[in-house]
Amino acid sequence: MSDPTQLRRAVASSFLGSVIEYYDFLLYATASALVFGKVFFSDLSPLAATVASLGTFATGYLARPLGGVIFGHFGDRLGRKRMLVLTMTLMGVASTLIGVLPTYEQIGTLAPVALVLLRVAQGVAVGGEWGGAVLMSAEHATGRRGLWASFTNAGAPFGMLLSTAALNGSAAMMDEQAFLSWGWRIPFLLSIVLLAIGLFVRARVAETPVFASAASSGPARRSAPLLDVLRHHPRALLLGIGVGLSPFVLQGTLTTFLVSYGVQAGFARQQVLSGLTLTSGLAVLGIIGWSALSDRVGRRPIVLAGAVAAAAFAFAIFPLADSGSVGLLTLALVLGQSIIHPMMYGPLAALYAELFATRSRYTGASLGYQIAGLGAGLAPLLFAQIQATTGGGGTGLISAVIAGFCLLTVVCTAALRETSRTDLVSAADHSGVSR
Repeated sequence: MSDPTQLRRAVASSFLGSVIEYYDFLLYATASALVFGKVFFSDLSPLAATVASLGTFATGYLARPLGGVIFGHFGDRLGRKRMLVLTMTLMGVASTLIGVLPTYEQIGTLAPVALVLLRVAQGVAVGGEWGGAVLMSAEHATGRRGLWASFTNAGAPFGMLLSTAALNGSAAMMDEQAFLSWGWRIPFLLSIVLLAIGLFVRARVAETPVFASAASSGPARRSAPLLDVLRHHPRALLLGIGVGLSPFVLQGTLTTFLVSYGVQAGFARQQVLSGLTLTSGLAVLGIIGWSALSDRVGRRPIVLAGAVAAAAFAFAIFPLADSGSVGLLTLALVLGQSIIHPMMYGPLAALYAELFATRSRYTGASLGYQIAGLGAGLAPLLFAQIQATTGGGGTGLISAVIAGFCLLTVVCTAALRETSRTDLVSAADHSGVSR
């Protein structure tokens, strides 16, 4: 039986941990679109520097599945809580080091190399954080699992809100030269403060009762959790990846690529960042609201409706951004990030947890989510390449690619059975696949 006090602590810890992890991880995303091309790739042309900067951004997403497997393995063997302390520490240290990293002009090619290595460390950390944080809430909950688990996902846009606000505030307090020289470092250095707060809160949370029950029932299987997932839940893993790809592609489009695109289209950096800050705050409400509704009507109907809406919205994003109107650009961000994207993204936290057995759940949920998360890292890079090869155009093709991923989500969601009534304690044998 779950302790209500521990449930509240677990949800608060998961939300705060997610806020901190994604503050650091997504701070890099915004900085890669606006700053790093000029600071770490100053010997390249502006367009090539943007592509290179987004490439280092993508390396963090490539490292996330590795983090999911590493921390998932030990989280399934030793417990969720221990791993979450390690992931938070790794992220905080890596982000703080980015804040003191010398530029290309100071140490040459060592600067972008060190930037990539620190970005990989960020990716490994966030790859291990998400699965454990979701399970801390989901496995403590006895009801309304979609709502409680969604606080981990809601931490992502709130982290984006804080990171964008921090970068926006730093840019507003100084001129362009000072911001590019040292002002961009301030938000990264604040990571050490957030790390101290997060570790304090996380230390007060107990191990989940679901894992404790499984651990007390007997020794863990000899096979590694990863092998257990691949052997017993392969279809659930693949379909889960397919369900999650379009939310991440849309996320990468709205929070990274559209930032760079908007500045290139003539909007002031401050205008784009202000719009992103507003919609990130609203997205927290959207994620929690749609996830709570999924407890009543099911995960599948919400995700399916979101994927269809996102496919149609994909063809409106760039006309709205090309309008030259700050109001229409903000409308695009509000519709996409605060309403449509949360329909697909919010229920994913509970859905992934419900697809796997307890002793391989950390690994399975992390791996599925983080492989799907590659969409957010690779989409901006792909779209920047499309722009580069089409001379700055290609938005119609970009919209078609987004819609194609939404279609994949529709197909994979339809193939999954409804999981919202799954008992996590006895979830050892179900695959979550429609029959």
